[in-house]
Amino acid sequence: MTRIEQTLRTLAPYDAFRWAEDLFEHRDYYSAAIVLQHLVDTHPDERDLASARELLARSYFHSAQSGRAADVAREMLERDPGHAYAAVLLFRSLERSAGSDPARRDEARAVRRLADALNAEVPGAAA
Repeated sequence: MTRIEQTLRTLAPYDAFRWAEDLFEHRDYYSAAIVLQHLVDTHPDERDLASARELLARSYFHSAQSGRAADVAREMLERDPGHAYAAVLLFRSLERSAGSDPARRDEARAVRRLADALNAEVPGAAA
């Protein structure tokens, strides 16, 4: 059992979220993702975990786990179709992982249009 797993067994959900925030702030994105995924997995129907899901997607993105970041961002958009930042996270994750895959690039462009329609600020966008 890892140190993270041992610690998670002793923490209340709020404390686990605060710990994940601290890990993220210290740029330990991989560990933050482990904590947040555990939190989301152990409370899958909890609607109050929107902030945890967003931080999970960001943690996956920053730890170069684009596929997982995209999956979480898609779930966020399913729960809240107007979540502009989720659209940005999905777009950036798809863009990062597209490589030479034309279908993935097309999907990224479609999500970019959604982000634009939601008036999301897309980093690197031309003004």
